[in-house]
Amino acid sequence: MVRPTRVTNSIRALRAAHGDLTQAELARRIGVTRQTVIAIEQGRYSPSLELAFQIAAVFGVPLTDVFDHPGTEEEA
Repeated sequence: MVRPTRVTNSIRALRAAHGDLTQAELARRIGVTRQTVIAIEQGRYSPSLELAFQIAAVFGVPLTDVFDHPGTEEEA
């Protein structure tokens, strides 16, 4: 049985570390709405791989510095 996994992100912290970049400015740079950025930050929406790479590029960091996918433990 496949269990859903939860992708987490550090977008809010990265925005703060990059001169308090607003959600609206990040949205403009990656071509989505501010509501989409909010949903991604809150973990209600997982972006496409292309969008995830665009977000990482805005901050100039590797994808793994923005998103984390926790490993799943196999049942014994």
